[in-house]
Amino acid sequence: MSILEEIARERRKAVEEEKKLLSLLELERLLEERESKGKSFYQALAKEGLSIIGEVKKASPSKGIIAENFPYLQIAKDYEAAGIDAISCLTEPKYFLGKDQYLQEIAQAVSVPVLRKDFLIDPYQIYQAKLLGAKAILLIVSLLGERELKEFLSIAGKLGLDTLVECHDEEEIRCALSVGAEIIGVNNRNLKTFSVNMENSLSLRNLVPKGQLFVAESGMSKPEELRLLEEAGVDGVLIGESLMRAESKKEKLQELRSLLK
Repeated sequence: MSILEEIARERRKAVEEEKKLLSLLELERLLEERESKGKSFYQALAKEGLSIIGEVKKASPSKGIIAENFPYLQIAKDYEAAGIDAISCLTEPKYFLGKDQYLQEIAQAVSVPVLRKDFLIDPYQIYQAKLLGAKAILLIVSLLGERELKEFLSIAGKLGLDTLVECHDEEEIRCALSVGAEIIGVNNRNLKTFSVNMENSLSLRNLVPKGQLFVAESGMSKPEELRLLEEAGVDGVLIGESLMRAESKKEKLQELRSLLK
């Protein structure tokens, strides 16, 4: 069993427990009163130039603990003050040590759009994301397949949530495009082996038409890499570890942007 399958199995168990505490019907009722304000995730990425999504995460299966000291709210506020375009917040509890609480508090504290970064395998989690204050969710093609991906995109659309549809190869990009994904993300990290190859984003960029947004995920830490991606027509990058490990988020972001147009 791959780490991705293992995480998905754990999430299925956890979601069933969460449904016992708050049913989908109750969740939908709570959402009737929720109004969405501010810039959308799509708008944050569609601006001119390369957009940067800064990730808030305590740990990962490949790197272990990334931040012993984890003032998640301050990190998010520092990102916003440094001019980040959007924030990605991990809510997966076992392997990334994330919490729904982190997302909820961050979404309330910042005005930039926040993405719920998790392993979504049940429509319940989409409604949950909306209630927590997310403006967007991550959908992983290899976890869902075409039928579920189409269903999840439809639910997200009805709830006013943008979707970052994560792909790893040509076949998955074709699948994402066939169901109408508007934001395609290519993960440079292989979720089976956890090895990173930035060429993945560069080689797959041309498969996505200019009308759709393209995001490179994982493994970027140098301004030269961002310049290469910008020149290849990438719209946004999702950066986690190198920003999380930086003492000054502002200085690290300035360094990353230093070679951009």
